[in-house]
Amino acid sequence: MSEAPRKPLIPLDEALAALLAQVQPLAGRETLATSAAVGRVLAADLISPVDVPPADNSAMDGYALRVADAGQLLPVTQRIPAGSVPAPLPPGEAARIFTGAHVPPGADTVVMQEFTELVGDKVSMTQPITAGANVRLRGEDVRAGAVLLPAGTRLDAVSVGLAATAGAAELTVTRRPRVALFSTGDELVMPGEPLPPGAIYNSNRFTLRALLESLGCEVIDLGIVPDRLDATRAALREAASQADVILTSGGVSVGEEDHLRPAVQAEGQLDLWAIAIKPGKPFAYGRVGAAHFIGLPGNPVSSLVTFLVLVRPFLLKLQGAARLTPRGYRLAAGFDWPKPDKRREFLRVRLDEEGGLAMFSNQSSGVLTSAFWADGLLDNPAGQAFKAGDAVRFIPFAELLS
Repeated sequence: MSEAPRKPLIPLDEALAALLAQVQPLAGRETLATSAAVGRVLAADLISPVDVPPADNSAMDGYALRVADAGQLLPVTQRIPAGSVPAPLPPGEAARIFTGAHVPPGADTVVMQEFTELVGDKVSMTQPITAGANVRLRGEDVRAGAVLLPAGTRLDAVSVGLAATAGAAELTVTRRPRVALFSTGDELVMPGEPLPPGAIYNSNRFTLRALLESLGCEVIDLGIVPDRLDATRAALREAASQADVILTSGGVSVGEEDHLRPAVQAEGQLDLWAIAIKPGKPFAYGRVGAAHFIGLPGNPVSSLVTFLVLVRPFLLKLQGAARLTPRGYRLAAGFDWPKPDKRREFLRVRLDEEGGLAMFSNQSSGVLTSAFWADGLLDNPAGQAFKAGDAVRFIPFAELLS
């Protein structure tokens, strides 16, 4: 009997589009203190109720005055610290002012103290000055009524700080995805336990959990499931009853001890994809009840890369994020790549001192130290050779691991 023809490999962009077509943003939102919202996705536009800054204020310690009076010896008639309300400044006078303090009505410039000279209680200028110097204008950062942060923003330290500048004590965010995570394999042992012959420590469980938590997911860790069909089916039912997504690594091949594939097929539906990427290729998507099922390859770097290029955008869309895919940058390769793979490659690379890219010597899908060593991934199109000095696409881990 002849073997069934193999399915052609699916290009990554096609696979990602198909995966994203399966997901709609989760219903439900919650309101959190602004300080607790980092890592979450904003559910509605945040409109600024105030101008930022709320009034013209000084960018320097110095003296507020009129430019027209700059050539005179001016009496200092006010002292204006930050937080106080100044009186109007009459012509022919100056006010001692400090950084952040409101500029008094009538003044049109602030002269930094280094460019002044005090003579008793009067001040003179030692440098030419211009109108508007060192004055931060009302609303120059944000205007009242403007969209400060659009819906779909993934909140980080800068965005929650921006929300706080407009007085937002709380933010409305989308619901966190609940992701059930488990591993299958009698060979897996948890760190801290003795390592018997034939066993390996379960690194993927730690990597995937950390990645999920960095994306704002609520992780339901179901541990290691024994290599039995009944146990695997029971774990899937338990996961589907609690989670929006079930995530596993390894166990979806056709081996006699790989029970995950028939278990998913028995409890729901499963589609196995062979994706044209390296490392990676084996990927599974399906449903168990109302939950999405995603199966990643078992090798640690393959699991990491397929998570970053496929699962990460899937989970971001589930949360309603506006930007799903990472930015890439064109940098010079610091090495030759004369024999490219037929698949799209993700090479582990780091920045060198000249701003180019150096490659880790061992690109095996089992060598997790390559990812620890690297600053990011070189995204090389299928079949594309390049030489040192050629521009290639670099995706920093700073884009992928947050």
